[in-house]
Amino acid sequence: MELRPGIGAVVTGGASGLGEATARALAARGVKVAIFDMRKERGEKIAAEIGGVFCEVNVTQDDSVVEGFRKARAAHGQERILVNCAGIANAMKTAGRDKKTGEIRHFPAEEFNRVVQINLVGTFRCIAFGAAGMLTLEPLPGGERGAVVNTASVAAQDGQIGQAAYSASKAGIAGMTLTIARDLSQEGIRVNTILPGIFDTPLLAAAPDHVKQALGAMVPFPPRLGSPPEFAALALMMLENGYMNGECVRLDGGIRMAPR
Repeated sequence: MELRPGIGAVVTGGASGLGEATARALAARGVKVAIFDMRKERGEKIAAEIGGVFCEVNVTQDDSVVEGFRKARAAHGQERILVNCAGIANAMKTAGRDKKTGEIRHFPAEEFNRVVQINLVGTFRCIAFGAAGMLTLEPLPGGERGAVVNTASVAAQDGQIGQAAYSASKAGIAGMTLTIARDLSQEGIRVNTILPGIFDTPLLAAAPDHVKQALGAMVPFPPRLGSPPEFAALALMMLENGYMNGECVRLDGGIRMAPR
């Protein structure tokens, strides 16, 4: 798909990190971007900077997502692009002992479900509503109506200790990519997924510099954290390359995560 001025896009999680970088990269190409996020003040600031629109959206709620798409389409028309970056992370062993008290604890099922609802079900919900809208569009030359890029994680394949919920949610995104691409293939909508490694995002913002340097040194090459614009560059390539469909691509500097 040619990323020409005037095309509409929705970026979930677009108020920070990978989503913000992607929203800015799309806007720099003239794409009209709607940011879906829970962080209203930050989202409105970025939307104003890129000439887009902010939609306060909770991806775990149908009504909120429907209203977000309604607002985005009222401002920019029916989008042809959806980039899903909204997500959270947590860390807790499935079961273990408290190091100080020796008390046995387990990962609460409700917390596991919260991560899955936001990362996996939230991504699917946005794809389903977004694709339904794209079906109303006339196809572009070549038959394409739209394109979707999702965000999984290398944790989908190399989950570390304490990442059961996060890994499961991201593996689910990777696992449904080809199936959804096949679901939408006859309608001319492509679906691909990026599996980022260790990136310099707000999730690491509170970490001391020496911790970030140590994490970056784990990467074979280049020995550093990934930058959000590098993620955005791959997302834009997936959107533009009309023959890329149903793929999950690692973007990780060649790292394979150790158990901890």
